[in-house]
Parts: sequence; structure tokens; C-alpha cells
Amino acid sequence: MARIIGISGGSGSGKTTIVRKISEIVGDFAFIPQDNYYRSAEYVSNANINAFNFDHPAAFDTELIHEHLSALRMGESIAMPQYDFVHHRRNEETVHVDPGKLVILEGILIFFEPRIRDLIDLKIFVDTPDDIRFIRRMSRDIHERGRTVQSVIDQYLETVRPGHYEFIEPTKAYADLIVPEGGQNEKALEVLASFMRDIVQ
Repeated sequence: MARIIGISGGSGSGKTTIVRKISEIVGDFAFIPQDNYYRSAEYVSNANINAFNFDHPAAFDTELIHEHLSALRMGESIAMPQYDFVHHRRNEETVHVDPGKLVILEGILIFFEPRIRDLIDLKIFVDTPDDIRFIRRMSRDIHERGRTVQSVIDQYLETVRPGHYEFIEPTKAYADLIVPEGGQNEKALEVLASFMRDIVQ
């Protein structure tokens, strides 16, 4: 049976950096980004970015996440969805993911739903100051997702920041390990690396 590691934290906290660091230590794992499980919202654009709340638990297809995690845990392959953040919709193409000894689930709200949380063997919360997270998010959304500066600011103030404090921050209480400053925290990464090696070996 596969072990599942959950890496959560606010948008721009450094979750992906930690996953990349883990990949340098443990090459063989299944990576499941919660972002791939957003529900389609094709009506959203820069002009009406807050018409869909991407920082609310209902934004995700929780049923499918649970189904896929359960399958991977039992050694079964899945067809993972892919999400187009420019057009805000799920692609028709999927990615075949084989099971392994280790599954890494990464996302802002992976600890919110009890049935998802209960499947996770080790819960890691990346705790990074608001200003750093906002700067990282703005840079990503403008350069990778075709967003305007004003639309990023509007979304942050109206849904991202409130959603963080209502839904994401409280789930820190479920974490087994809290990593301040994300991928910049070398000591925490060393502890995590040791745990990963034990699992794989």
C-alpha cells in the first residue's frame, strides 16, 4: 500500500519548491497537484475574475480527488485531469499516473475535507508570510496565466485573502509538520528528506 504525503499552505507559500526538493531525494513518486482538480469555469476572464471563487472548497472536484487517491493507495493507476488556467477549464486530455510507494498530494485545501485528510499519512503545512505569498502569486499569474496586475489585486483582496483565513489557515491545526518559509528552510527539508528515504527504502 502506498504512503501519501500531503503538502499544503497558502497560494505562493512555496509548496511546489518543497515538492521539487523532494524529487531530488526521492525520484520515484506519484505527484498529484490539487490544482488539476478544479471545476471548469470557462465564463471567467480578467474582467470578471471573481465570478468563480478558486479559494473555496467547492471549487474542487473532491469526489474525483478521493477516488484517485484511494486508487493510488491500493496500487492502481489513474487518469489525472489537466487544468487550463488561461481559459479556466479542465482539458480533454488526461495524464496516466502509475502507483508507487509514495504519493505526494499538493494543494491549498487538501486538509479541509476529512475524507481526503484521512487518506494522508504525513501532513505538511508550508507557512509563509502574506506579502511574500502575494508577490509570488502576482508574478506567476501575470507571466504564466495571462493575468493583468489589476485582476490579480482584485482577486487577492476579494477572494484569495478572505479564503486563506477562512479555509486554509485553520487547516494548519491538522499538520504533522509546519515548515516556515517553505523551500528556503533547509533544516526542515533535511528532516523531511530523511523521512522520505525511510519510506522508499
